[in-house]
Amino acid sequence: MTASQSPRPTQPSAAQPLDTSTAPVRNDSPKQLLGVYIKGMAMGAADIVPGVSGGTIALIAGIYERLINALGSIGPNLWAIFRQEGGIKGFAAIWRQVDATFLLCLLLGIATSFATLAGIIKHLLDNQPLLIWSFFFGLVVATVFILLNEIKRWNIGRIALFATGLIVAVFISSMPLLTTTPSLPYLFFAGAIAICAMILPGISGSFILLLLGAYDAVLEAVDTMNLSAIFAVIAGMATGLLLFTRALKWLLSHYYQATLALLTGFIAGSLMKVWPWKVDALGSLNTAAVHNVMPWQYPTGAQWPTTIGLMLLGATLVSLLSWWGSRTNRA
Repeated sequence: MTASQSPRPTQPSAAQPLDTSTAPVRNDSPKQLLGVYIKGMAMGAADIVPGVSGGTIALIAGIYERLINALGSIGPNLWAIFRQEGGIKGFAAIWRQVDATFLLCLLLGIATSFATLAGIIKHLLDNQPLLIWSFFFGLVVATVFILLNEIKRWNIGRIALFATGLIVAVFISSMPLLTTTPSLPYLFFAGAIAICAMILPGISGSFILLLLGAYDAVLEAVDTMNLSAIFAVIAGMATGLLLFTRALKWLLSHYYQATLALLTGFIAGSLMKVWPWKVDALGSLNTAAVHNVMPWQYPTGAQWPTTIGLMLLGATLVSLLSWWGSRTNRA
């Protein structure tokens, strides 16, 4: 596989590499920043669900590359920029370098979702799992088709990368869940691993927390405002973010099509996790229902009108989000 030499155009139909040169200053209008905030809310809502990645939403919404570029700009070189300018000008230069206005609006949107939707989504997962999994299953299926259309010039290497991503995601989704009472250092570690999954489309950070036995502890910490636990998770996320995004930025820059094939495989493999019809080991319905069954084997029946309707709703919303993302990129 060879890296394409031209920068990626704004049109979603031309999937080309990222430009690694210093990005021009982005003077976003208040309307554009509101759009970033809303997309952040969508990312946060997706990350709450164990099986859907906020990175998937960012990719579909057309802000993934800007996000990776901004995060990849954070590093030791910022100190040199500050020393060169000094004082207020130094802080302003760093702010521009990391696209901080964009990141701040996005993080505020994500935080808003976590603060307002965590309890609601947790309630739906516990009490109406078929409904919420049906919605997200339709969302992920539509995402896969949209991204497959982005990949040009399929070859053996890209097919192999797609298959690798799919197999890895299925393997992760099949791993047994850990049960533990997480300490603050453990929450730091879980946060560092989970943030990598949250940034990587297709692998859910919430599901990684679930695998590590920290998901309920994190949700409870947010609901009860347990600041020590929240800060431990945030510190772990910040550490993992700084270590991970530079490598991902380089891959997207030099091998965009190949990396997109791998990421699309991850997303396709995550369909196993978001399959709506789940039961426990005894074939019953409860909070431990993690085993996939055929729709006609579901204890309460397939409920086709409801499940298909919610799948179509999820697919429609992600298609509209993709259209909005491509439209705002052209603006």
